[in-house]
Formats: sequence, structure tokens, C-alpha cells
Amino acid sequence: MNEYFDSTMLKAISTTSDIKKLCSDAKKYKFKAVCINPCYVSLAKELLKDTNVKVCTVIGFPLGANTTYIKVEEVRDAINNGADEVDMVINVGALKEKNYDYVINEIKELRNVSHNKILKVIIETCYLTEEEIIKMTEICNDTNVDFIKTSTGFGTRGASIEDIEIINKYKNKDLKIKASGGIRDKVDAKKYIELGVSRIGTSNAVKMMEE
Repeated sequence: MNEYFDSTMLKAISTTSDIKKLCSDAKKYKFKAVCINPCYVSLAKELLKDTNVKVCTVIGFPLGANTTYIKVEEVRDAINNGADEVDMVINVGALKEKNYDYVINEIKELRNVSHNKILKVIIETCYLTEEEIIKMTEICNDTNVDFIKTSTGFGTRGASIEDIEIINKYKNKDLKIKASGGIRDKVDAKKYIELGVSRIGTSNAVKMMEE
């Protein structure tokens, strides 16, 4: 199960000591990645340099309401600092008002500057209707991103089984799913893995490994 986990620490109060512990645990349990705020990317890259653990960071986090220009620069900066993967938050308001061109063009711009790095698109399912989840799945198919990701963990709820079932119904064979938010134990994690999820974003990865 360890290879499914993006072990996550995105709290505002996270410190250097917290990130060092996160990376130490990630090495110990051979997690797929650590997911951290951008200011810690360089530190995490150094701590994990002799391992297979990837460094993931977040873009436009947690609201998605930064301008596209700022998100692009965030991606550039993150990659320059050593990020292997970036998880971007869509502009949820633009989606809500059916400004699909804005959403699509923003993803494309970030895809262009992320080069060969893994790009995950956070759609924040807690705020979306079923129709909007379907639309975002289709957009992720069409923009050739690597992952569609359910949640930031800062919304009104995290992932749900229903979210994953909807996405599974409409995604293409290449689009992977990252379930995140509210996944706190192995029982929950196994449910998502059985549904075909490729990554699980959680701040409880160590606890699950110790269960």
C-alpha cells in the first residue's frame, strides 16, 4: 500500500522540523511522494536526493483563484527548486460560470511549463455538481494531464466513493486518479485502491503503515 501514498503536510503551521520528519518517514516507508508547500521544495529535494521518493508541491493552493500568470510562475519556481510533481488547483469560479475556455487554457499553460513533470489537476469535488465533475474529467482527458485529483483537503469535505465512481465512468484509460482529503485509515484507503485510484493524498500515511 505504501507505494500509493503521497504523504502530505500542507498546514500553515508546518515547520522545517515537520518537513524533515515527513521526509524521514517517507524514506522509511518508501512512500511514492511527499506533498508539501512550495517554500519547502528545496529542503525536501535535498533530504530525499538518494531515494525514489518524489517531491510534490501545490500550485494556486488552496483556492485556485490566483491568476494564470502567477500559477505559471509558481510551476516554474517549483521545478527550478527540484519539484518532481505539481498539483494545481483549478479556478473553481470559472468552472461554475461555465467559462471552460479559461479552465482549459490555464491547464494547458501549466502543462506546457511543467514539461516532463507529473501534473495533477485538483478539481475540489466538494464544491461541484455531478455535471461539473463530469466536465472536469473530460477536460482532464482532453488536456492530457497525468492525474485528476479530488480535493485540497481545505474544502468542506475530502474525497468520496461517489466522486471516484463518477470520474471512473468518464475518464479515459490514460488519466489517473488521486483521491485526497479525509482518508484516515487503511480500510478507507483500500476502498479507493479497489476502485482503481493510483495515488492517495493523506497526512495519515504513517499512521496507516503502523496500523
